[in-house]
Amino acid sequence: MPNLIPRTFAPLAVSALLALTAVLAHATPADAAPPEVAVVKAASQTVAVGFEFDGVVEPVKQSTVSAQASGRVVQLAVAAGDRVRAGQLLATIDDRESQTGLQRSQAQVAQAEAELRNAQANARRTRDLQAQGFVSQAALDTAEAGLKATQAAKDQAAAGERQSALAQAFTRVTAPYDGWVRETLVQPGDLAVPGKPLLTLYAPMPLRAVVHVPLSRGAAARAAAQVEVQIPGGNGSGSWFKPVNREVLPVADAVAQTVEWRLELPPGPAAQLAPGQQVRVRFSGSEAARMLVPASAVLRRGELTAVYVVSPQAGFVLKAVRLGADHGAAGVEVVAGLAPEDQVAIDPVRAGLTGARPAAR
Repeated sequence: MPNLIPRTFAPLAVSALLALTAVLAHATPADAAPPEVAVVKAASQTVAVGFEFDGVVEPVKQSTVSAQASGRVVQLAVAAGDRVRAGQLLATIDDRESQTGLQRSQAQVAQAEAELRNAQANARRTRDLQAQGFVSQAALDTAEAGLKATQAAKDQAAAGERQSALAQAFTRVTAPYDGWVRETLVQPGDLAVPGKPLLTLYAPMPLRAVVHVPLSRGAAARAAAQVEVQIPGGNGSGSWFKPVNREVLPVADAVAQTVEWRLELPPGPAAQLAPGQQVRVRFSGSEAARMLVPASAVLRRGELTAVYVVSPQAGFVLKAVRLGADHGAAGVEVVAGLAPEDQVAIDPVRAGLTGARPAAR
């Protein structure tokens, strides 16, 4: 049989079914006592007001480890997410060319040392012969000049050996500090050249929140009496805390017209965050009266934000509200949807049960 329900009515039918399901879910047994729910009167309170922006958590210490030698990447010893220690091997670059250079430098050092020993012996003999009058002073001067030149050649060969050893060491890429591998940028077989990034590292602590403040709010942000960062919590709430240090970069983004603020986070709250996580940053200034309700009184269902208020006829009715800033323990600001005389249910889940009524004070 063809479907006789118009397609435009299908969403209404689904909504009605969901509403019926919600009613049945909140229904209480006939013999059960109606639940009593504590209420609080919506009232204005004096709180610090300001403005908020989204920020991103990033590590204070993070590095891009690059190659310092040329060659093919033979081994990549770590992967993204690995924990590493300072000095731990991260990658190995083909060292055959640098190894050959080191061996050549070592051979040059050995040759220079042999020539130096011969020059030292020649200088001693010439000095003895000159003392006995068998050779002239000019011959002695020539022998000593040859000794000095041979000594310089030996020093040059030794410097070349140290340089070759350093180039050989560059083929073994190690971690500069304890941390975590954030990303690997090459694979075994890729060509490495000096300056090419191989991977990125970061230290887990300390962390900071980075927020970009528009230039139009720059003066107000600097004049703010208090700057706070919010750790995200359940049901859209979270706790606010003050950064231990803040830094404002002295240059603006030419495209976005914003200034970057870096707010270092305390170790305790920072342990609950991860790099890349989004946070809220609040700049508080003067005080003003705002209507607040407890955060626990707010009911969030998808895009709906509402509270249950006392109704003389129906016990509780659901009112949609528009929220403002979260003031922590003081409550959540209600911008629209409530009247000053409204009494709000502290527990919206129990207030939605059939027969729920305000608790007697």
